[in-house]
Amino acid sequence: MTIPQFFTPDSQNARALRAAFGAYVTGVCVVTAQSERGPMGMTINSFTSVSLDPPLVMWAPARSSARCAAFARAGHFAIHVLRHDQIELCRRFAGQGAGFSGLAHDTTPDGTPVLADALARFDCEHHAQHDGGDHLMILGRVTGVETRPGDALVFSQGRYGRFQSGG
Repeated sequence: MTIPQFFTPDSQNARALRAAFGAYVTGVCVVTAQSERGPMGMTINSFTSVSLDPPLVMWAPARSSARCAAFARAGHFAIHVLRHDQIELCRRFAGQGAGFSGLAHDTTPDGTPVLADALARFDCEHHAQHDGGDHLMILGRVTGVETRPGDALVFSQGRYGRFQSGG
């Protein structure tokens, strides 16, 4: 039997805290919006549903991200839940990836860029934002949803994988 590790989260244990958070399996999403510089996107795993009535979702970009301020100003955005085989799309919008450069995409009537073939897409209008420490919590009111069957791309303990739906 393994002995559990207990620690107080502080600057000395930042790596251990990150690893502990990584024990929670999350889905992988790409958030897109229109900015002053054109379409932008960001790979995230900080996405959750908040409310059914009204329909609200939340995601949290790091304040240190060069795209955080632009997303905070965006009136509309779309959250794309990625399929298990969309790892390249995930990488394209992560860190300094290629983003929309050379990528064909559609737009919603409000001008939000959208990606093809996501497992689910939530079109949102900005509802609120709140302080989240080194992240900004952005709430969106869901105005439209697109879904398709398939298995989700998941992230856990620094690795990507697949969650296969049961029969």
